[in-house]
Order: sequence, then structure tokens, then C-alpha cells
Amino acid sequence: MKIYNFKQNNGKSIKQFNSQNVTIHPLLKHDDPFQIGYFYLGENSVLGMHPAMCDQLLMITSGTGWVRIEGEEKVLVEPGMAVFWQEGEIHESGSEEGMTAIVAEGSKLDPNRYLAIN
Repeated sequence: MKIYNFKQNNGKSIKQFNSQNVTIHPLLKHDDPFQIGYFYLGENSVLGMHPAMCDQLLMITSGTGWVRIEGEEKVLVEPGMAVFWQEGEIHESGSEEGMTAIVAEGSKLDPNRYLAIN
């Protein structure tokens, strides 16, 4: 058995796209490309507007926050909700109170097979 730490203070800080107070722990990465990571969006955080490099699924695990696509209003999200962005879709996310989420990124994601539409 091995015990690992993926607390907010030892993750990789994201600074691109004018992002503020966002940390990720990449958990899995392949050349396909496919990646799974764990996000910490701290208080008053924003992961700035940027295009999805591939299909992305953001699954909120705790806290509350918001997401939006370019030109649209913010949509509030909470634990148990998942947000899917297609490759190239310009989007951003953030939180006033703090939020954690699992993010899966890859060209073969198909959330319609597994998730109910909200």
C-alpha cells in the first residue's frame, strides 16, 4: 500500500489565461491524448477564458462555482454536476467560495453514455 497526498498546497499552480488561485494534480496522462486531473479552485478563483484543447469533462466534487462559454452568462455548478466542453470550445470557470473537481480530457470522451443530462 502507498499513501499519496494531493492537497491543494502541493499541486501545480495554473497561471495561463490570466488564471487566479487554481491548482491541479494531473493524475493520469497518455499520448492519446487523455488526462485525468484534480482541480482546486480557491476562493475568488478564475481559470481564464481559453479553448478546450480536446473534449473536457469537469465533474464537481465539493464547493460551488460557475462555468461559462464565450459570449454567454455564468452557470452555477455544485457537487454532482458535470460540465462537458467540446474541443475548441472557448470557456472559463471559477468560484467565489472555493470548489474542487475532477477533470477528464481526451478525444474519446462520451459523457452521454454514462451521465444523465441535467
